[in-house]
Amino acid sequence: MRFFALNSSESLGRAVARTGGIALDPHEERAFEAGEHKGRPLVSVRGEDVYVLSALNGDAVLSANDKLCRLLFFIATCREHGARRVTAIAPYLAYSRKDRQTKPHDPVTTRYVAQLFEAVGADCVVTLDVHNLQAFQNAFRCRTVHLDGHTLFTPEIAARTGGTAPVILSPDGGGVKRAALFQEALAEAGIPAGFGFMEKRRSGGVISGDIFAAEVAGRTVFIVDDMIVGGDTMLRAARACRERGAASVHLLATHALFTGAAVPRLAGAEVDSITVSDGAGVPETALQGLGGRLKVVSVAALIARTIARLDGNHAVGTRNDPEEGPVPTFD
Repeated sequence: MRFFALNSSESLGRAVARTGGIALDPHEERAFEAGEHKGRPLVSVRGEDVYVLSALNGDAVLSANDKLCRLLFFIATCREHGARRVTAIAPYLAYSRKDRQTKPHDPVTTRYVAQLFEAVGADCVVTLDVHNLQAFQNAFRCRTVHLDGHTLFTPEIAARTGGTAPVILSPDGGGVKRAALFQEALAEAGIPAGFGFMEKRRSGGVISGDIFAAEVAGRTVFIVDDMIVGGDTMLRAARACRERGAASVHLLATHALFTGAAVPRLAGAEVDSITVSDGAGVPETALQGLGGRLKVVSVAALIARTIARLDGNHAVGTRNDPEEGPVPTFD
């Protein structure tokens, strides 16, 4: 087995290697004039099962397109040099939000990205808390593994309930299933939780919708979503909870993108805490601007466990699967 973490996810790759007892193999990435680049493994991959880690969100250094190209080219390079199988691990999968046509002549970019992975020879694509699970699973013909964010955050909710039943709230209708998974996981842990959602429609950058379906007065509310981008969706839901008498409001999101004015937008009194994962990294502006209000949960153990199970040909990512058990060790 070979495990590589591309430069933009190197910190997470080291944490995965350390947590899982995996060797992080060396590679080279070189930039050329006019924006071109190359990447190559610095060890032989011939006959090996190769795992390549790279989150595909744009940041201050590389765009989503840059990261996607680098990952695709690295997968193709490993195939070129005899890798037996190549698994792409993209905790944040670029273009997953454009999964259907909502206007005339719209693209379905999720499917196009899937075709790119298949074209370069990826055998499996692993991602974390994708925007639309059904669209993700239907877009790919190669194997896919989806890791649910609730496995990361359920212990955080349990630690903050203070012995009272919390309320799990989706800030829009599209996240209702995600919120329901949180509620089910808490029930399995012996923590009863209320459930609700808020209506949200977006057109031309304007958010609207008046329906609020939840009993939050005097309750601890956890608003759950797959990502925080500009922060307006989360802030809108937090304000609605406060207006209805919520005792405290906490935000949980797997992907901490924090673009534009997200940090000052979420630094107000409406929000008591924000918990995110490090799967897509966390911008320095958020770490500094949100201070102690921001908690970062590591995905390293979850990814290490996933690699171990894939390497041992065990079931991955299914709650209550009878095949699930202790993490297998590496040969």
